[in-house]
Parts: sequence; structure tokens; C-alpha cells
Amino acid sequence: MRIYDVSVPLSEETPTYPGDPGIEISNWKSLAKGDSANVSLIHFGAHSGTHVDAPAHFIKDAPGVETLPLAVLIGEAQVIAVPAEVSTIDASFVIANCRPGLERVIFKTRNSDYWNRPEGGFRTDFVHLDAGAARQLVNHGARLVGIDYLSIERFKSEKHETHLALLEKGVVILEGLNLSEVEAGSYELICLPLRISGGSGDGAPARTVLRTLS
Repeated sequence: MRIYDVSVPLSEETPTYPGDPGIEISNWKSLAKGDSANVSLIHFGAHSGTHVDAPAHFIKDAPGVETLPLAVLIGEAQVIAVPAEVSTIDASFVIANCRPGLERVIFKTRNSDYWNRPEGGFRTDFVHLDAGAARQLVNHGARLVGIDYLSIERFKSEKHETHLALLEKGVVILEGLNLSEVEAGSYELICLPLRISGGSGDGAPARTVLRTLS
């Protein structure tokens, strides 16, 4: 059995989605300065690095991240490899590559390579799902959909149709994965978002691993 940590490390160099808060990590207390302990002060948005989106992210008065069921966040997941030439995952790709009944679907794309070059900053050309693909996954019975960049939807989408197609049906969106070391296939997903009860409940960073099934 092998465990893959598919979480993106958080540092001040980690790219964030344009318009979101940047990541700041500083020393609140420091042994080097004579304090009794090291204590870090961390400032970042709820959608930094590897994170989940809750319905409240785009839907007024919808359930927040604290309500997301662990039974969805933990369980068998299928990693689907997307060819490098594909820039948009559409309904035809889902029909051809994602069998009905998969509850947790994770797309591995060329996006994962971007995490290995953080000095390049945020990439606007990331592979994304369109609304048709999202609706097809809902029809297939998906309860969680993941992708390996900071958004599942194309950059500067105005109506957020992909997010809404999933979140309105209670599908958990898992974004910001790094699947560089992971092959396509079946794994056990363990995704544990921070249990944030304050704020709007729109989402939370999540330590996420994939474990081989044998």
C-alpha cells in the first residue's frame, strides 16, 4: 500500500487565484527573539492551495464547508488522465472516460506540472471543466469532482456555470491537487478540510492524500 500526498505546500511563493488573498506567513513569537515558543501567524484565503468548495461559495444561504459529509470526502476515487492536448474537459470526454456510478472523480491534467514551477506564478491557461461536463458527471452520480489547479472552471468565467452545475446538486469540488506522481486508476481518497465554522463557509484548505487499494 502506498500513500501519495497530493496536497500543494503552502508558502508565500504558492500561486493564488487572481483577486484572492495572497499567502503570508510570519513569526508571531520566536525562540530566536527570546520568546518561550515559536508561533507562526498565517494569513491566506479559504481557496489557497489544495482546497474544497462548498455550496456557499456561489449560492446564497447554501450549506457551508463544515456541513460537507466525511462519507463523501473519504472513499474510493477514480483518477482520470486527461491528454496533454486537451484544454477543456467536456461532456463527450466524460462520456468516453468516466463510467456511470463513480462517486469520486479526479482529473489529472497537464496542470499538475505547473505546481512544479511556482516561480511562473498563476497560470491562466489551466485545463478546466465546462458546464456540460459538470452536468454529465452529476447525471453519472458523482458526489465529488477534483482537478489539479486552483479552479475547476475556465479563467474569468462570468456566470460560474460549472461551479453551479456541481454545487447546486451538492457535489463537493476539490481543487488545487498536485497529481504529478499519481497514475490513472482507483485509489482511496482521504480529504480533510479545515473545520471552519465562521465566515460564509465558502470553502477551506484540505490536506489530501490518495492511497493505493492494494
